[in-house]
Amino acid sequence: MRMVRMKETGFDNEKYLNQQKNSILERVKLFNNKLYLEFGGKLMYDYHAARVLPGYDPNVKMRLLQMLADRADIILCIFAGDIERKKVRADFGITYDADALKLIDDLRDWGINILAVVITRYENQPAASIFKNKLERQNIRVYTHRYTKGYPTDVDLVVSDEGYGANDYIETTSPLVVVTGPGPGSGKMATCLSQVYHDHKRGVGSGYAKFETFPIWNIPLKHPVNIAYEAATADIGDFNLIDPFHQEAYGEIAINYNRDVETFPVLRRILERIIGSKNLYRSPTDMGVNRAGFGIVDDGIVREAARQEVIRRYFRYSCEYAIGFASRETVQRVELLMDELAIKPEARIVVVPARNAALEAREQGKGKDGIFCGAAIELQDGSIVTGKNSGLFHASPSLILNAIKKLAEIPDRIHLLSPQIIESIKKMKGDVLGAKSVSLDLEETLIALSICAATNPTALAAMEKLTELAGCEMHMTHIPTPGDEAGLRKLGINVTTEPYFSSTCLFIV
Repeated sequence: MRMVRMKETGFDNEKYLNQQKNSILERVKLFNNKLYLEFGGKLMYDYHAARVLPGYDPNVKMRLLQMLADRADIILCIFAGDIERKKVRADFGITYDADALKLIDDLRDWGINILAVVITRYENQPAASIFKNKLERQNIRVYTHRYTKGYPTDVDLVVSDEGYGANDYIETTSPLVVVTGPGPGSGKMATCLSQVYHDHKRGVGSGYAKFETFPIWNIPLKHPVNIAYEAATADIGDFNLIDPFHQEAYGEIAINYNRDVETFPVLRRILERIIGSKNLYRSPTDMGVNRAGFGIVDDGIVREAARQEVIRRYFRYSCEYAIGFASRETVQRVELLMDELAIKPEARIVVVPARNAALEAREQGKGKDGIFCGAAIELQDGSIVTGKNSGLFHASPSLILNAIKKLAEIPDRIHLLSPQIIESIKKMKGDVLGAKSVSLDLEETLIALSICAATNPTALAAMEKLTELAGCEMHMTHIPTPGDEAGLRKLGINVTTEPYFSSTCLFIV
């Protein structure tokens, strides 16, 4: 199996941006210069897309919005239920309401302001009400939309003043209104259709379209990139299929996913009732404006990158199952996708070295609670570095120290951290804070490194190499502790782990 080196590129951002911008503007013209665009996926930091399409800029959608900024308003939707149950965005480890706040800040940093926030399916949930108050007291316009009466079966009720008409109308001024949210099920489509309903009552002939990066409609159904999308959504049971409406209407094959195909007949009836056109969209693929497939410039590179992403998802869901977040069925779905692609977990290049490092730790009798952990990372030049746990360090800080030593060409025998500082931290953890384990996690190790770097030029040289770890692939034989996980996330490393705990303790801080 071909291994994709991190510097290899399979996607052209500039080609994609040019086509994507033109596609959206053409759709705006189709609706007399008033389009509500449901913006699916992650608006910023789309690391899934960056992993399966090497070369894809995780913030390319923000560059797209900057290109459209003079003619676009942005509305942010968030489902009240996600706020209430504190749903977490896995790549940042923060809740969806916190992610919404972060998104507003990030947009401002890009010179783009949110027009309004819509809390959807709002039923006076306490946490959602607190979130609403917090935004309003920061001078952000907030609207609340209730569940749409009659949806999805009673179209007459949906398209009435008791259905979409019951929602507050959001005043917009730009020809393009981008409606986005922190995750799936945030109520983006309902918000778009509610706005279209209100516009048509006011004599404005606005329309609706959808922007989703995945699945990519113009590559094969079983292309690894599309299979990687199924792996990414295994927890909600999404699956891809050939769009039957598109095939019937045009005799052409286009790829879509189950929820869009299932809801299309209802959505088409709703749009026909609002807009009055019988032939506006003949398929769910027609509704989309996605041009990501045209940005692929090396199919071989993206195929292998997508296979690697499926393996990552397998490890992630296996760990979430062990923790209690995911079901066994979710793990099994990804296992079936791996069988379909004829790949094994060991095809991820850092898996076997990490396991070997754990075996080496066992042979040397180094570990805590009788548990021996190993870790491995692939550096930008393709070389592999390993680390293992000991009485001094968890496996991940051991690995990171070894990696930056190699990058800085520092001999292994030279210590980066002062023994006195390590001993002082261990004493603080054990004697003062009463910690059960005094070995250093990654965050503690990085702080110790920064202290040593103030007086030790060798430690400083190594610390300066930490930025070169961003985007590197890493694997651990055990689930990281919170301090390890936070440190790895801040370093920007793509980490997978085996579904085993690094301690016999049930409560780990």
